[in-house]
Amino acid sequence: MKKTFVIGAGIGGIASALRLKSINHDVKIFDRCKEIGGRAQKIIVNGYQHDTGPTVITAPYLFKELFKLFNEDIENYINFIPLNPWYRFYFDDFSFFDYGGTKESTVNEIKKFSSRDADGYLKMLESSKSIYEIGYDKLATFPFHDFSNMVRIVPDMIKLRSFTNVYNHVSKYIINENIRKAFSIQPLLVGGNPFTTTSIYCLIHYLERKDGIHFPLGGTAQIVNQLKLLLKKNNIDIKNEHSLNELNIKNKKVISVKINNTELKNFDNIVYNGDPITLYKKILKGNISFKNRFLTSNVKISMGLYVLFFGTKVKYKDVPHHSIIFCKRFRELLYDIFNAKHLSNDFSLYLHRPTATDINFAPNDCDSFYVLSPVPNLALFNDWDSMEKLYRKEIINYLEKRLLKNLKQNIVHEFSMTPNDFENDYLSYMGSGFSLQPTLSQSAWFRYHNKTSEASNLYLVGAGTHPGAGLPGVLNSAKLLMNII
Repeated sequence: MKKTFVIGAGIGGIASALRLKSINHDVKIFDRCKEIGGRAQKIIVNGYQHDTGPTVITAPYLFKELFKLFNEDIENYINFIPLNPWYRFYFDDFSFFDYGGTKESTVNEIKKFSSRDADGYLKMLESSKSIYEIGYDKLATFPFHDFSNMVRIVPDMIKLRSFTNVYNHVSKYIINENIRKAFSIQPLLVGGNPFTTTSIYCLIHYLERKDGIHFPLGGTAQIVNQLKLLLKKNNIDIKNEHSLNELNIKNKKVISVKINNTELKNFDNIVYNGDPITLYKKILKGNISFKNRFLTSNVKISMGLYVLFFGTKVKYKDVPHHSIIFCKRFRELLYDIFNAKHLSNDFSLYLHRPTATDINFAPNDCDSFYVLSPVPNLALFNDWDSMEKLYRKEIINYLEKRLLKNLKQNIVHEFSMTPNDFENDYLSYMGSGFSLQPTLSQSAWFRYHNKTSEASNLYLVGAGTHPGAGLPGVLNSAKLLMNII
């Protein structure tokens, strides 16, 4: 029986442990945090619950597969609730667009803005399906540590015009600027700028249409809790508050690891579920291939995230589960987020109101929220100690003006996470929210490989590896691991 250490228990690490256990590996998990789940934690304040991790659940079948590996029915563990709408987009002219439900309802919503774009949307959806069949079915579920695999896929990528960015691809079908914004923001969910992210990520439109968007009762932390039960039920040992200090590589093989300053040698494989940039810059150091030295030296990292959590003593019943609030600037704001060395004075925000679906997230007649603002990573801006309070105040004022009436007087508690927290708590390089940006030059073979070239028994899963960030990305990185380990 092969013995495998999984270092890092984010969703990708948990999924890897389960999948390897199902093929008869003896698996042990080490994680530096007090609880497994990576960013998918839950914080409870006076009866208000706050998910700290991913909240948009697409492709729930990938979770179902993990339970099915052990002849378990996920419905006995997790209750996924389909959402409708998937998102509500609020524009700077105070109009809004409900996106989700049936294809017909989406078309009718689009007609409120542009009758011509209703036909354009259907054509865009067909294009998204074609991209999905290549970009998801062939790329996301297939390893790319061998360059010959990349060569085989190049003709398909050229055919799909993957060198085009997401915004330009959407604009080919949509003329109304508000709808263009709504259908271009998906790359931000995986750390990319719509004006630089490869149009491969337009597959998200078909993925959403195919599987819908869901919310698990109890939140994303409930998924983690139930996966933890599955781990324990199958005798997978979990060691929390255990940090990786060192990997010792000799003759292209990891021969020992140092965890909590204790050397361990009794393993066959190492699966690393963490930011690969941190791994290559701070842990592997000199034992790095030319390809990975070049990538690590020239890497384009994702934006940072500022997340404000708050509870209110009233209910905002007209606010849906997921909202995107656009300011007037779009291209210019995105440029500032990904390039400027300062915080912008305006915002485009994602607002999460879980109490729209699960009333247990707050006391009776109250609401639980978090609002996420994309911000420059720490390589660009690193003055949160002096700016956080002012930035928080401006966001609350903005939400009160745009959507949440009398918010300031209705907030009962609030706390935040800045890029500093992402760097300190999760070892995210420069506090990035999603590790590498999903540009064409950082995708597939050009991304960090799942099977490393540095050691024959060292494997990578998670947001910074192939196929990329987001729950489907990290779950698929664990899935393809089964075929290469």
